[in-house]
Amino acid sequence: MIVDRILQFIEYKTISKNKFYTKTGLSNGFLDKVKDIGASKIEQILNAYPEICPEWLVLGSGNMLKSEPIIAIPNNGIVAGIPLVNVTAMGGFGNSSFSISDQDVKDYYVIPKFKTKKIDFMIEVEGSSMYPKYSSGDVVACRVINEKNFIQWNKTHVVATKGQGIIIKRIKKGGDDSLLMISDNKDYEPFEVPVEEIDGMALVVGVIRLE
Repeated sequence: MIVDRILQFIEYKTISKNKFYTKTGLSNGFLDKVKDIGASKIEQILNAYPEICPEWLVLGSGNMLKSEPIIAIPNNGIVAGIPLVNVTAMGGFGNSSFSISDQDVKDYYVIPKFKTKKIDFMIEVEGSSMYPKYSSGDVVACRVINEKNFIQWNKTHVVATKGQGIIIKRIKKGGDDSLLMISDNKDYEPFEVPVEEIDGMALVVGVIRLE
C-alpha cells in the first residue's frame, strides 16, 4: 500500500510524521486515517520530496529513490573528483598518515549535490545488514572522523576494525570503552566493538542508489 511505502520513506529519512506533514502540507494524522491516497496528495508528496521515485511510491516497483546523477571524470588533476575506492584499501583511514593511492581508486566522480558535504571518499556497500536504508551495490559517501567526540550517535558510519575489517553500521554508546554496532536489517543482532579494535571511522553523509 502507498501508505506503507510512505511510512518506510519517513523511517528512511529518520524524520517525524509531523515534519513530513509540515513539508508536504498534509493534515496532522493523515497517514493514520486513510488507507488509500489520491493523485493530488501523491503530487504534494512528490513535490515536497522530489527524490522519491514515483513508480516506487505508486506501484511499489523499483527503488525508493531516484538515482543521483554522477559524472565520471579522468584523474587529470584539473577537477577534484571524489575517489571511489576499494573496500580493502580503507583500513586505518582514521590515522593521520592515511592517504589514498591511485592504485586503490576505482574512479573519480563529480556529484553536484555532494559539493558542500566535505566528502573524503566513497565506497560500495556489500551485504544486506543495512537494508532497507542501504542495499548491496549502493555507493556511500564518507567523511573521515578523527576524534571519537565527533561521532554522531545513531547515525550510519563506516568503521575500520582490526578483526572484522570494514563494517557499515549505526553507532550507539556501548559498555566501557566499547561502541555498539546496530544494523538496520533486524535479522542482524547488535554487537559491541572495543574502541581499541577500531582503526578508523567515517560518517556516511550521502548515498547513490544504483539501478
